[in-house]
Amino acid sequence: MKQMKIVLVVAALLGTMIGTQAQTRTVVRVYPKHGTIVRTVTNPRVIVHKRTNFYYADGVWYTLRGKDYVVIGAPKGIKLRTLPRGSKVFYRNGRRLYQYRGVWYKRRGRHYVVVNV
Repeated sequence: MKQMKIVLVVAALLGTMIGTQAQTRTVVRVYPKHGTIVRTVTNPRVIVHKRTNFYYADGVWYTLRGKDYVVIGAPKGIKLRTLPRGSKVFYRNGRRLYQYRGVWYKRRGRHYVVVNV
């Protein structure tokens, strides 16, 4: 009887370990290339820069062409209030810069500005 309890406890532990391993997953985000046309964008922020509307969502920049969004590179000099999640800090020539998906940002006051590096 004692051995049966031990076997059941071990089986229960193995079952929970296998169950937790089956639930772990890796999420890989694939971002569209520049020039890709997208029909809808989830919660885009509209940012006006040099009298032009740019749309920003999840670290990707868009411009509007008709009713569709076109993926573009980040406009230089445009300001953001917050950085995208997952941006990394770098120090270049004594300056603190932030990088996300090839776009470089510099803090200026309360905003982050897209810069050339």
